[in-house]
Amino acid sequence: MQSWILDESPGRYRWGDIAPPPVGADDVLIRVVASALNHMDLWVTRGMPKPPLPHVPGCDVAGVVEAVGDAVSDVRVGDEVVVNPGVSPLSEIVALGNDSPMGRGFMIYGEHCWGGHAQLAVAPSRNVRPRPVGRSWQECAAFPLAYLTAYRMLRRARVQAGHTVLVVGIGSGVSCAALALARHMGCTVVATSRSAAKRTEALALGAAAVYDSAAAKWPVEADVVIESVGPATWEQSVRSLKPGGRLVVCGGTSGPTVELNLPRLFFKQIEIIGSTMGSYQEFDEVCALVADGVHIQVDRTYPLAAYDEALTRLEHGEQLGKIVLTHEGN
Repeated sequence: MQSWILDESPGRYRWGDIAPPPVGADDVLIRVVASALNHMDLWVTRGMPKPPLPHVPGCDVAGVVEAVGDAVSDVRVGDEVVVNPGVSPLSEIVALGNDSPMGRGFMIYGEHCWGGHAQLAVAPSRNVRPRPVGRSWQECAAFPLAYLTAYRMLRRARVQAGHTVLVVGIGSGVSCAALALARHMGCTVVATSRSAAKRTEALALGAAAVYDSAAAKWPVEADVVIESVGPATWEQSVRSLKPGGRLVVCGGTSGPTVELNLPRLFFKQIEIIGSTMGSYQEFDEVCALVADGVHIQVDRTYPLAAYDEALTRLEHGEQLGKIVLTHEGN
């Protein structure tokens, strides 16, 4: 098959031919119709982390089933599907349930195993779900990782209707997903960005207010803060919490280390919560929300052959929402 391939890490992608991965008894072979970019596409080229090599990237996949393994009975050839990018062993799904992403065997599709920036992709049948009805192929490629991550963040933060949710650094797939999901849940959403254009776009997407991320303080008291930026915004994020509020973090695009003011932590009785990806149950709940019409923010689409150009847009932080690759003709 033809795909984007990473031969070394650190390294650069190349377009070329590579044998597709074998289809195991419990696996599904998918002809990819659309896939989407994530920061993981960049991180693996920097050895952060270093994937098994050679590597085919692409955490988000939507397509049509081409073949199924001998033990697969719930997925059929011709089914239109999306892939849950959080892969757990069956034993950990049973043992941990909604906390299966905390298991030692947890993998991210397109990082620890091959992904979908290719003509064909293979996934465990337990990670394959029907394409949500009424949504485009681009939308179906855009939602899995970002919306699963944002949904678990909101759930772990115990978000309820009527809460004020602050989304820091609007523009990424996760931040746009958090805005859409929190509004769908009945929350008032406030967003920040260094970009005036993105602040304007966030208002159009339903944010009640927007602020410059670079400001020393944001005039908001939030029940929940959704953080993925890290040290560049950490102080403002913590200051923005109400007493008893929760800050939930899934990443640190500006760096890995922050300082925490301990008196503020215990006097305000706030919570700092880490979160990664989501469980199988949470992915099913996200699929139901997508079928119910929750907004999916697609920034821009590129043909698969223009992956390099799409990566540049992602690396420069120019996007608002998900960057999607269309695979027609590949």
